[in-house]
Amino acid sequence: MLAVFDHTDGMSKTVGMTEITATSRTGRGNTTMGWHDFYQRRDALNAALARAAEGLPFEQDSSLGRDELLLALHHRWSQRLSGRVELAVHEAETQDHDLVDAVGVAWRETAAANPVLRDLIDTHAADPVLRPLVAAEQRMLASAAGLTEPGDDIRERAAIGAAFLALQRKEPRRNPVERLLRMLVPSA
Repeated sequence: MLAVFDHTDGMSKTVGMTEITATSRTGRGNTTMGWHDFYQRRDALNAALARAAEGLPFEQDSSLGRDELLLALHHRWSQRLSGRVELAVHEAETQDHDLVDAVGVAWRETAAANPVLRDLIDTHAADPVLRPLVAAEQRMLASAAGLTEPGDDIRERAAIGAAFLALQRKEPRRNPVERLLRMLVPSA
C-alpha cells in the first residue's frame, strides 16, 4: 500500500483515510469519528496523562467519560506495546535470539518509554472495564514469548502471562561473578 503522508499537527494520515470508526459512547454500535473528533480525543488523552504525571485525577475535566478514557488509554498502550513486541519477535526469530528475553525487553522498554501511561493502567487494572483487556495483554505476551500455545486454556494462558509480567517488573539481579565475567569477556 502506497502511503502519502500529510502531516497535520503531528499526526500523519494516509491518502484515502478520511474517517475512523469508533464505538459510540452509549456502547450501541459503531459511529464514525471524523478527524476533528479524533484530535479532540487525542488531546483529551494527552491532557489526562499530563494530569496524572502531576499527581492529579486523570479523568478530571475530560471530555471523555471515565470508562471511555480508560479504554482509550489502554488502546494507546496496546498500540505501543504490540509494535515493539512484534518487532522483537521478528528479530528474535531471524537472529536466533531467545524469544522470552526479547519479549521481556520489548515490554520493559515500552513501560520505560511510557511510565505514566503504564502506571495508570496498573493502577486501574482491576477495574471491570480494563480487566478483560489486561487479561488479553497477558495472553498475548505469553503467546509471543512462546510460553503458551493456541490450544491452551484461556485462563492458563492469562496466568502464565501474569507470571511473565511479574518477572518483568522485578529488577534483574545479576550474579557478581557473571557481571565480572561480562566486563572481562565482552562475548560472555
